[in-house]
Amino acid sequence: MVEVPLTTLIVDDEPLALERMEHICAALPSLKVIGTARDGKEALEAIESLSPDLVLLDMTMPEFDGLAVARALTRRAAAPAVVFVTAHDNFAVEAFDLEAVDYVLKPVTPERLERAVARAAARRSTRERGMHEWLSEFWVPYRSELLRIAVTDVDRIDAERDYVRLHVGQGEGTNRSYLLLQTVSGLEARLDPALFIRLHRSTILRRDRITGLRHDGLGVWSAELEDGSQVRIGRTYLSRAKAMAGR
Repeated sequence: MVEVPLTTLIVDDEPLALERMEHICAALPSLKVIGTARDGKEALEAIESLSPDLVLLDMTMPEFDGLAVARALTRRAAAPAVVFVTAHDNFAVEAFDLEAVDYVLKPVTPERLERAVARAAARRSTRERGMHEWLSEFWVPYRSELLRIAVTDVDRIDAERDYVRLHVGQGEGTNRSYLLLQTVSGLEARLDPALFIRLHRSTILRRDRITGLRHDGLGVWSAELEDGSQVRIGRTYLSRAKAMAGR
């Protein structure tokens, strides 16, 4: 089956950067550039008229920047995939909160852009097959960099005010954790329920890390984890815990 190229809009307020992106895109058979825009307002007008599959979006533009464009697109029923292309590495958290496909730093190489385009194509394929697109990775700030963490590496997620704490590697005894600006409820809706289960208003657990359920009396239940710890099950979530255990 021949893969249909992604129709693509390039958005950048710098003429030389725009020209370079057009040159790189011309060499990628998986892309078909159908337009360009020089600012955020022009980008939204072009998206409305051209309906591209993909937008290669500069982050910093005067008046209406890339984040503002991406936020506006979240209100559209059939929004294009967004790949941010920027010289700045300090907006990645906001970008992935807006469900960007990728975050590519300038100067862009053809190889790096091709990887981003492949991810956009995979997202399109998932949607065309009518499959729910569950979250597959997190990008979390750590010291002076951003770390990519696969969802399948996360054992437990705990709420901490406006953040969640991702616990990674507990099953292997490494016990690392990272803070992410996100709510537990918002995250729960994006996680595959076949892999994760919420058992408390503040806690989501990976199903295969749960070794058993324990009744402590007076209607109190806890989930026992393979590292020996326990998590109290909230009354609201007890029915789903019992359903998981086939009871």
